[in-house]
Amino acid sequence: MRGICLIALLCTALSSYSNIRLPKIIASNMVLQQKDKVKIWGWADPYEKITVTASWDHKTYEATGSRDARWEVEMETPAAGGPYTITLKGKNTIVLNNVLLGEVWICSGQSNMEMCGQWGLQDIKAELPSAHFSNIRFFHIPKTTAPYPQEDCTGEWTACDSITLQTFSAVGYFFGKRVSKELNVPVGLIAASWGGTAAEIWTPDSIVRHNPVLKQAAKKIKPSGMCPYEPGYAFNAMIAPLTRYAIAGAIWYQGENNTEAASTYKPLFTAMIDGWRAAWKRDFPFYFVQIAPFRYKLQNTGALLREAQLQSAQHHKTGMVVITDLVSDTNNVHPANKHDVGLRLANLALADTYHRQGIVYLSPVFNSMRIRGNKAVITFDHAENGLMIKGKTATEWLIAGEDKVFYPATVSIRQQTVTVSSKNVKAPVAVRYGFRDAAMGNLFSREGLPVAPFRTDDWYVKTE
Repeated sequence: MRGICLIALLCTALSSYSNIRLPKIIASNMVLQQKDKVKIWGWADPYEKITVTASWDHKTYEATGSRDARWEVEMETPAAGGPYTITLKGKNTIVLNNVLLGEVWICSGQSNMEMCGQWGLQDIKAELPSAHFSNIRFFHIPKTTAPYPQEDCTGEWTACDSITLQTFSAVGYFFGKRVSKELNVPVGLIAASWGGTAAEIWTPDSIVRHNPVLKQAAKKIKPSGMCPYEPGYAFNAMIAPLTRYAIAGAIWYQGENNTEAASTYKPLFTAMIDGWRAAWKRDFPFYFVQIAPFRYKLQNTGALLREAQLQSAQHHKTGMVVITDLVSDTNNVHPANKHDVGLRLANLALADTYHRQGIVYLSPVFNSMRIRGNKAVITFDHAENGLMIKGKTATEWLIAGEDKVFYPATVSIRQQTVTVSSKNVKAPVAVRYGFRDAAMGNLFSREGLPVAPFRTDDWYVKTE
């Protein structure tokens, strides 16, 4: 009888001590999106009363634990600032300290986004002595998979310093540093990347499963010993837990592991972007890096993937940076210059999202071609101040007639147009620039941004 009473008392004590709990992304040192409606959520006993109060306005928000033991409040945040505290009270009390309001960005993709100081990057090594920025906060999610969308993930908010920077995304850091300095606001960076992953892994599996073309393409993903290959597995564990957290946008560096299925990359990638926006219920900007020049095993696969990325850049509120000039070794799929990649992404965000004036942020892209006798005249967008060649002569230009045989071309430039010709082509039909896996063309805008590789034809390209 005493044993039964003891068990009853223990159960009563445990039930009365049930704590409200928070996901890892809601914690001290976090950055919340400024001038927004942000969600604070967690778990508690069913029907437990919870109050949430923030020191920036001292308003009290109330919630009640649902029958599924969940609760959520939506709070209004003012302009950037801090540090603040957030106090949560239920059967227990939680105080979140050193909370900042600013701009929050997701940094995702594969190894070129994952690369950090531990990879031996010299541009990060140069930053370490002065990399103490309390206004820049990191949240790094370790590599994790799940067959179904998860509600929580592993991670911890930390301030940027010479220790935390060594293990954080270099591209993400340089992006955040530039944005924080230019806007004079705190920046929160959430890193979720995994080397060797295909885009399907980051796409909600329902999108792939319900699209016959994407479903068939996903079957071509080759299993490896270093990363998942099932659609949705990284999204479920590393992205889904974040989708209640208010963000300004996302930056992305991926594509190398989809080169052998380039023909389906545009519909896949744009569907992934839309899938993320739907999951967040936010129409946020999505900026990405075009893959760098590299000698792939299957010839022309890199060129075709870059073409798919260029087409994807036309998607709603989506932008791309070109980095064909930031490579020193086309036999290395991991270019060491992550500083300029981050800066170009930041300039894109500053101009396009934050409407900063006077920033050159778009590489020239092909607009049109017209034939004049034995010459093809190419015009470009985003080259208002003209084009220039770095070097003695233009490289990576080809021209072809109806026979579809391409020859190296002679090039002349006038303002934002390029005239292309070859003595071997009497009646031009098509022009290609930089349309080769390892191509590093030397045509730039006057401001110094590389022209995006392109082709004017849609002829079949053999991969071998």
